[in-house]
Amino acid sequence: MRKIIIIFSFCVALFANDATTTIVNQGVSLPKVIVQDSSTLENANLKDKFFKIIIGDLKVGATFDVSDAYSVSSFDGDHTTNIVDNATFIVRYSLSGNELSSINLDLKVLSAQNGKIVYESNNNIKDGRKYPFLAHKAISEVISKIGYANVDWMNKMVLISKYTSAKTSDIIVADYTLTYQQVVLSGGFNIFPKWASAEQREFYYTAYINGNIPTIFKYNISNNRKSRIIEGQGMLAVSDVSSDGTKLAITDAPNDQPDIFVYDLRSGKKDRITTYPGIDVSGNFVDNDEKIVFVSDRLGYPNVFMKNINGGNVEQMVYHGRNNNSISTNGNYIAYSSREEGGVFNLYLISTQTDYIRQLTAGGKNLFPRFSQDGGTIMYIKDSNYQSAVGLIRVNENKGFIFPLKLGKIQSLDW
Repeated sequence: MRKIIIIFSFCVALFANDATTTIVNQGVSLPKVIVQDSSTLENANLKDKFFKIIIGDLKVGATFDVSDAYSVSSFDGDHTTNIVDNATFIVRYSLSGNELSSINLDLKVLSAQNGKIVYESNNNIKDGRKYPFLAHKAISEVISKIGYANVDWMNKMVLISKYTSAKTSDIIVADYTLTYQQVVLSGGFNIFPKWASAEQREFYYTAYINGNIPTIFKYNISNNRKSRIIEGQGMLAVSDVSSDGTKLAITDAPNDQPDIFVYDLRSGKKDRITTYPGIDVSGNFVDNDEKIVFVSDRLGYPNVFMKNINGGNVEQMVYHGRNNNSISTNGNYIAYSSREEGGVFNLYLISTQTDYIRQLTAGGKNLFPRFSQDGGTIMYIKDSNYQSAVGLIRVNENKGFIFPLKLGKIQSLDW
């Protein structure tokens, strides 16, 4: 049991601290964008927070060179208002409403050269507390409509399990910057939340019932209803869901030590994938859901392995590091955290099809990698110099961003 605790202590304690948005890798020359606020809100704090989210979204979109300077203009004002010489576009917006009711956002993109309206939109949200999602939706539309790469992953919700005290934890829904946070499940030990599908209407999680029986539930965030899926012994967790939503990769320990299983939601049949008399955990589907990648201590330390769900030999996937854990998969790719000298944990990206390997981070403790649905972005938690932050890696753009983390002690997350 002690080894089990060690393996699941991959979910390292993280505490809130200040950090600043940082571009790790500078890109090529991009169109210069300035942002102008036309809002008449009396809530100065909301004005400030919304402006920073707009700036952050434009930067993370990785298609513009974004000015940090706060600038104002009337919504229909002349395009030369507060302009800078080398600007290509002006993103001008007007926010109205408040966090306690609805919020409306008018936004347009102007050519900084001639004032021509390039794109214009109106979005609103009934629950004003969700204003970060309003900003993400507007900016993802701007980037898409102007003709750059789709960044709809900004609109996805993040699921977080956060410790509240000993053996109690809440499950929280947040936006990708963690600015918006809403507790959706509290009371008891609620751990390992995992979205049931890309639609993000339901999620699976583990709770302990009758004192010590681990049980997987499915929870609907629209009607707050939950349904029991399966009970286990010792430990039980959903680590991945097949692309068609019909199968779960789960860790179960019916004979004391944890192994990887695939649970068919239609038949209720549970197939055992690994039979190692040690620790196998964190199964994730890869290669069209035909194989499972998982973490095992069969080399004497946590490392990444792969096996076909229909049988065959176990294949070692990583040949460096002495503690390779905290995995996430997308298509034919695996992102994982690897412990290196000096207690550093860096993220790496490998392919199941080739010898491709790419280091994604440098320095600090970089944990909990999670792919976006399109596989183009990886979210993770960074702990460095006594500060913690949410990190984003734009894989194809070769850029990284860091956002402040003000949340508390995280048990696990899903995106």
